Amino acid sequence: MELVRSFCKDLLAVRVYASRAAMGAAAAGDGAALLRRLLAQQETVRIIFAAAPSQNEFLEALCAAPDIDWKRVDAFHMDEYVGLDARAPQGFGNFLRARVFGRLPFGHVYYLDGNAPDLAAECARYAALLAQAPIDIVFMGIGENGHIAFNDPPVADFSDPAAVKIVALDEICRNQQVHDGCFTELDKVPTHALTLTVPTLAGAKHHLCIVPAPSKARAVRDTLEGPVSTACPASILRGCPEAVLYLERESARLLEEG
Repeated sequence: MELVRSFCKDLLAVRVYASRAAMGAAAAGDGAALLRRLLAQQETVRIIFAAAPSQNEFLEALCAAPDIDWKRVDAFHMDEYVGLDARAPQGFGNFLRARVFGRLPFGHVYYLDGNAPDLAAECARYAALLAQAPIDIVFMGIGENGHIAFNDPPVADFSDPAAVKIVALDEICRNQQVHDGCFTELDKVPTHALTLTVPTLAGAKHHLCIVPAPSKARAVRDTLEGPVSTACPASILRGCPEAVLYLERESARLLEEG
């Protein structure tokens, strides 16, 4: 799989691949193997998925993985814009429906509704679904500002009492949506979202974090070489015992050699 380098930072395993395609294929292979192993041990597997262009290669390869009983897999997504047209392709539920949820026969797919009339009640509804059983796997990425889901540095809380909350998006986060080609200009990017909180994500049993692109290099460096703090929310992964960070040369280009 063109593995260039591997190492650990605290509890976090890090693997750097020669290309974005190799990174996505390797993460999907590992994710599929983990799914098969868990399905051999338990009746149902519960997964949280990230929705972002950074996940495209991974999701495409995961959909092609053989011998997975998807009917025993329940799926969640980790965030959703507030107030975006329900049919907009930028909606995270719509993104995942097109790339994975609508392509595989999941047992259940649970969608966050960013247009719910009572957003606090929607957060409580989704939190109750998440609390019904442990989360087995999070398939995730890292934002340009180090966010995980929509836990941007200004709102991330490693001890957040909420499982799901309403947040204001910071400008770096909103600009990333333009850089990724999801929106044509900043004014079109929603200002608020619903997000699973840091403890909800960190509390899963396994984490596969897929992070390509040179635009993520600084966040990757801060995740691995900075302090574990809300200044870079993704740094929480360094304390997760079954977590792997998948990089490619461009996203890893600012890391110290060693």
